[in-house]
Amino acid sequence: MTADRSDATEAPRPAGYRHLARAVLSREYLIFVRYPANAIGGLIASVFFFGLLFYGGRAIAGQALTDSIEGIIVGYFLWSLSVGAYSSIANDIGSEVQWGTLERHVMSPFGFAPVALLKGLAKIVRSFVTSSVLLAVMLLLTGRSLELNVVTIVVVATLSIVSVLGLGLAAGGVTVLYKRVGNWLNLLQFGFIVLISAPAFDLGWLRFLPLAQGSALLQRAMIDNVRLWEFPAVDLAILVGVAVGYLALGYAAFQYATRRARRLGVLGDY
Repeated sequence: MTADRSDATEAPRPAGYRHLARAVLSREYLIFVRYPANAIGGLIASVFFFGLLFYGGRAIAGQALTDSIEGIIVGYFLWSLSVGAYSSIANDIGSEVQWGTLERHVMSPFGFAPVALLKGLAKIVRSFVTSSVLLAVMLLLTGRSLELNVVTIVVVATLSIVSVLGLGLAAGGVTVLYKRVGNWLNLLQFGFIVLISAPAFDLGWLRFLPLAQGSALLQRAMIDNVRLWEFPAVDLAILVGVAVGYLALGYAAFQYATRRARRLGVLGDY
């Protein structure tokens, strides 16, 4: 009787980050399965644009494009991942502002920035699923094959797009502060093409920009079958340093923008 009474009066335990991560992943899964037309439409659009690039380019460039098609496939795969990681936070925050639910994230006991970061990571998981399907379709359309060492691809691709996630956090902070800036933020997505193509120019300093080093390593992994442990330690160190550095800068920029929005009293305005 005493034990039952003590259990009844025991205070509920506060939720931890494990519960938050599970809730965010569950939310992303539910959005994915409840609105399949939107997810399938995005995949079809990606396949359509790749088809234009492949068949149109082959008609114009002929053998020159055919000889480099493996690199184009890897680059397009990484681009689809990076766009998903970048746009996830900015677009999601923009939607929350329009729906009037942004204040719930701000009042979260975990803090606004950790919630936004975990939501971005959940979007990365989703992007890996859709981009893997896209990769399979591209290989089917072109009739080519790539070396698909799952461990190497997942580690290199994840570290590559973590730096883009930092850019997404900074873009999310700008969205909180200025609200409707989608047209400006979308321009950066086309800049990803230049960054992914940077290894072709062989400019050493570009290795320290987002995606450039990851693109170079991913090309070697999927075309030349270089395994993760076969990369030089310096190359891996640069990849990790770029990922951590841009994520930290983006997180700091997001924190600064949200604090400034609070001071200006424009956090929930639209």
